[in-house]
Amino acid sequence: MTRAIIVTGASAGIGKATALRFLDAGWQVGMIARSRAPLEEIAARHPGAVPLPCDVGQHAEVEAAFDAAVRRFGRIDVLFNNAGISRPAGLIDEIPLQDWLDTVQVNLNGMFFCARAAFARMRRQDPRGGRIINNGSISAHAPRPGSVAYTTTKHAITGLTKTLSLDGRPYDIACGQIDIGNAMTELAAKMAKGVPQADGSIRAEAMMDVAEVAEAVLHMSTLPLSTNVQFMTIMATKMPFVGRG
Repeated sequence: MTRAIIVTGASAGIGKATALRFLDAGWQVGMIARSRAPLEEIAARHPGAVPLPCDVGQHAEVEAAFDAAVRRFGRIDVLFNNAGISRPAGLIDEIPLQDWLDTVQVNLNGMFFCARAAFARMRRQDPRGGRIINNGSISAHAPRPGSVAYTTTKHAITGLTKTLSLDGRPYDIACGQIDIGNAMTELAAKMAKGVPQADGSIRAEAMMDVAEVAEAVLHMSTLPLSTNVQFMTIMATKMPFVGRG
């Protein structure tokens, strides 16, 4: 039986790379993003791809997208809860309040809405169960300078992951988290040129191929539900994460 995954933030970056990898592996892929055109472009080349344009920060839109996925696929085996945003760096008393509100709406509320929609359908479908994979980020462990909104939301995602992992047990729902460091995407390309460090300097950072992230998500997704990768950190080997800042 062909398996089905929903990927949020599927129009670009990590989400797009992951959607394409699952399509290559023969999965049916529901692709969520705000922009319809990039999703339709992928779907035009891949019969198993289904565009589900919506704003993850809007609960009603998320519910409608998941309903559409179930009508198309019959079930949801995996959610890759990936969509997120970041805003320009700044100190807590200097960043625009709207940047905080926007980041929380997408990175925390949006991931909650999508996890909620997936959990509800996974525990009621037959056969019961499924897997939720949250995109945490290295920022779920350690912040970059001036990243108060982004880092706070990513720490919160760790709490979401742990709670869903526990609450999902009676329903055969596994929940894990992938924490990603410096995958080369359009948005992350600036890191290869230079980003602020904890010591106040600006330095270029090592990057890794985004395809490695997609492969890791595929590995997590193909495990039996009796096995779970609770937390996976995948990162550019030489990025400045381990060691003293």
